[in-house]
Amino acid sequence: MEFVIKISQFLLSLSLLIVLHELGHFIPAKLFKTRVEKFYLFFDIKYSLFKKKIGETVYGIGWLPLGGYVKIAGMVDESMDKEQMAQPPQPWEFRSKTTWQRLIIMLGGVTVNFILAYVIYVFASMAYGDIDIKADSIKDGYYVSNPILTDLGIETGDKVIAINDKKIVNYSDIRKNLIEAETITLETDNGIKIVTLPEDYLGKLSTSDDRSFFELRYPFVVGAVSDSSANKSADLKPKDIITSINGQQLKYFDEVGDRLKPLAGETVNVEILRDGKTLERELKIDDNGKFGIAPMGSLSDIERVGYYDIVRKEYNFAESVGVGFTKFTGQISSYGGQLKKIFTPSTGAYKGVGGFKAIYDIFPDTWSWEFFWQITAFLSIMLAVLNLLPIPALDGGHVMFLLYEMISGRKPSEQFLEKAQMVGFFILIALVLFANGNDIFKAVFK
Repeated sequence: MEFVIKISQFLLSLSLLIVLHELGHFIPAKLFKTRVEKFYLFFDIKYSLFKKKIGETVYGIGWLPLGGYVKIAGMVDESMDKEQMAQPPQPWEFRSKTTWQRLIIMLGGVTVNFILAYVIYVFASMAYGDIDIKADSIKDGYYVSNPILTDLGIETGDKVIAINDKKIVNYSDIRKNLIEAETITLETDNGIKIVTLPEDYLGKLSTSDDRSFFELRYPFVVGAVSDSSANKSADLKPKDIITSINGQQLKYFDEVGDRLKPLAGETVNVEILRDGKTLERELKIDDNGKFGIAPMGSLSDIERVGYYDIVRKEYNFAESVGVGFTKFTGQISSYGGQLKKIFTPSTGAYKGVGGFKAIYDIFPDTWSWEFFWQITAFLSIMLAVLNLLPIPALDGGHVMFLLYEMISGRKPSEQFLEKAQMVGFFILIALVLFANGNDIFKAVFK
């Protein structure tokens, strides 16, 4: 069932982005009276799952979900239709339109993706608002388990004061500044400490079995008691919070392991918090120093114990316009920073590049419209930025040649464009193989 939910969100988001992107090309092409021969969701190599001709355009769904396309008459594109290009230009063809008209047609797809992302951020802000945690209310620091951080001397309980001299005001600021992080200022038990991250820490982080960074410390919230646990009949319910063991306060789940190991094989008295009431129970610790209880944790659990200062903000439509723009521009800047790191080999960030499996993995295994729209907005920006890369076969490659034509007054020959398209196609194939190869490598060897 989890697979069905994840794949449904993945395909719905991907389909929405592809259709709207191609509409961005289709609409200005039709406005400029340019013939669009095909409009496809997914690729129709050899055959189509569905197709229907309406007017001069064949609309269809292909079987290969690696993207989509519109085939515009008289344009050197991935179809490599040399027979059509060998004929004299016709007034309804792309190549017969003015330079500025062709530029608008080519920029239509990425423009729609940018607009879509901004619109999503505006309406999501209005519908869901924002939830964050004040950094100065995190009194006992963060949970740190990743060896990349612990090897640098960072420990659980350390507080993040600043990243690259930028003060951390809210918990979300940590992840927002993760990509560009070079130094981290910490408040530890021994005072202020500045840690310099290695240049390739992003590469190490992306290939590590532990992907955590600075995580919130949650109370020990009961999720489920395993059937093999000696505490199966101990009258524990999901959402119970274990607050003490043998009279000693237990504030965070990450403290449980060290607390239970010396008591392996014993029975202990615990206090649990249930519906605002404190109850006592006896629990058995197995020979491995565990209760046999699977934990869970959410923001509502943190609220129940009052550990952190949780800030909720709601916006009306006028406020959402500004908030949405801030999120939109911030995400573009963040993704631009990611690309910069990826194309800088010394950072090792390219090791974290993923393909369709990586995109699939970011969707939650429970249906949430809030997360669906957040992810779709990010993917829309990602699709727009990647399409603007000056690689022939991408929109950015076509735009590059059109700008050259506008500046120089000379149009590149169709033979040159065909060769450039072929080179760009092989570059794209290489990038797709690399990204999805990374996914396969991680799945097999991790």
